[in-house]
Amino acid sequence: MERIVCLVIGYVFGLFQTAYIYGRLHGIDIRNYGSGNAGTTNTMRVLGTRAGLLVLVGDILKCVLAVAAASLLFKNSRPDMIYLLKIYAAAGAILGHNFPFYLKFRGGKGIAATAGLILAFHPYLIPVGIVLFFGAFFITHYVSLGSLLVYAGFLIELIVLGQNGVFGMSQPLLNEMYVIAGLLTVMAYYKHRENIKRLLSGTERKTYLTHKSGDSKVEKEMEA
Repeated sequence: MERIVCLVIGYVFGLFQTAYIYGRLHGIDIRNYGSGNAGTTNTMRVLGTRAGLLVLVGDILKCVLAVAAASLLFKNSRPDMIYLLKIYAAAGAILGHNFPFYLKFRGGKGIAATAGLILAFHPYLIPVGIVLFFGAFFITHYVSLGSLLVYAGFLIELIVLGQNGVFGMSQPLLNEMYVIAGLLTVMAYYKHRENIKRLLSGTERKTYLTHKSGDSKVEKEMEA
């Protein structure tokens, strides 16, 4: 029952579609521009760096709040499985972000929400996630590559930490947590399947923080 509660809590938090809401406040549906993705990178390319950073913060925060809510609700009654319940809440938030029912299940790819999971789950996960993402991004300027590396690193580190007793859970609960993390990783790679194809072919679009790519296109379409 606790698992379902945490999953639902997370999904409700995940329904706060930061990119979509920000776009609507500026007169557009972000899903009709750029890559069509309701996430940080597309918002940054279409509406600029400031917009992208605001969306990033919003998407991170909703997963952090979902994990915090699950932790507050069950930390005293179920301390033996609190990390498992945290990942259920985070999974719900990522699902809500990726598949919001009120937007016909057309949301984002869940990477910023996953950053919220890493920040809220355990401090040991944070340094590796930062190094993997920003290392890949500043070397290649491929957001997708950094995102994919973060997910792979998260799954591997989660298993290593779990097997070394960091989370203080029994092996069956650990195995369940690994399965959920694995499913989230598979979903992330599936959502990035086109990006992976472009990375392999060398045609993936690079992202820079110093200018707004696509803004003129938006302005022209809004003026038309």
